[in-house]
Amino acid sequence: MGFSVSTASGIATAAKSPRGKTMLVEGKVVAAEAKRLQRKAKPATGKTATEAEKQREKDGQTAEATTAEAERPHAKAELAEDEVVAEAKRLYDKVKHLGWSMEDCFVYAPLTLEINKLKKEKDAIILAHSYQTPDIIYGIADFVGDSYGLSKQACSAKQKTIVFCGVRFMAETAKILNPEKTVLLPSTEAGCSLSESITAEDVREMREKHPHAGIVTYVNTNADVKAESDACCTSTNAMKVVEGMPQKEIIFLPDELMAKNVAKLTRKKIIGWRGRCIVHEDFDAEKIKAIRSMHPGVKILVHTECTPEVVDASDLAGGTENMISYIKSSDAKQFMLVTECGLGDRMRVEFPEKEIVGTCNLCPYMKKNNLKNILSVLKEPRKEQIVELPEEIIEKAQKALNKMFELTQK
Repeated sequence: MGFSVSTASGIATAAKSPRGKTMLVEGKVVAAEAKRLQRKAKPATGKTATEAEKQREKDGQTAEATTAEAERPHAKAELAEDEVVAEAKRLYDKVKHLGWSMEDCFVYAPLTLEINKLKKEKDAIILAHSYQTPDIIYGIADFVGDSYGLSKQACSAKQKTIVFCGVRFMAETAKILNPEKTVLLPSTEAGCSLSESITAEDVREMREKHPHAGIVTYVNTNADVKAESDACCTSTNAMKVVEGMPQKEIIFLPDELMAKNVAKLTRKKIIGWRGRCIVHEDFDAEKIKAIRSMHPGVKILVHTECTPEVVDASDLAGGTENMISYIKSSDAKQFMLVTECGLGDRMRVEFPEKEIVGTCNLCPYMKKNNLKNILSVLKEPRKEQIVELPEEIIEKAQKALNKMFELTQK
């Protein structure tokens, strides 16, 4: 259950940006083109993405894959030509709605093919958040979803190794739920502004100040913060967890804006923190109104990490899975997704008959994962890419996560 708000409004317009075109000569990537794209590429800022910024981000990803391919001549020798062709066609069938060409898919195909073979050899499962790039989601992921869905998949995974294509706190959650398994995080730079906004000591101090309150911690937190909590929640199930807690006062950590949105829908007293998501805090209601005037009948779906003003201007507010379910069941033709750009790309692929309009924001942390570092972590993970947690932290954090499962499965 997510938040449901039935009012008016939306946020801006994202045209479909075609991928940076990659030159191919007799099936081989031209290294000079890769260098050209690398020079163009710039890191994501986490602020509202202009079309130029989104193109640079995508060009940078194409360049990285292109450079990796150009620098790995042995890979071509190991992969049969017909395998690469078949893999490129498979990718193209998925991502053609995003403006990808067959040439683009031929760039990625050797990497996705190699990763998919290697994960079987290594007995590994690849979990990817919906904010990951299309080459990860449709090229190599075994499961795609939000934090809650991926947590459940981590619990049921039979493989001995979990490769988590998301951010650090998600990989930690997988480790908490599977302490006996190896959990790998491709990029050690994949952090989170929310998880960095609070410490375990902060939680202990909050409990001292409010001894009768229950503590519900958003999953966008580090393991030691979860360990100090009574229950965890996700954006999709936050209300259900809060309502299921026995206390009349709830300390809701660390998202300040989500706490305010929860407070409007419950009779319980909500005590918040000062953390914010750099992706969602910058959307504003005026832009939503502008989109509504430009696209009559558009449905505005908002993430609950946004401000209350933006939530009030939406047709639905909740987590990514709430948004997906809404699009799937709605007869509307146009939707504005007030969240990270990756979900918009995913919806364009999975619901090509529906139009995604409006601007989106890029998460610089989510975009730290790419095919190159995923392949590397599968081959030979560095120590810092292997998620390790103290046993005491795992045991205490498990209780908070299990409480979430208990309250949301009733």
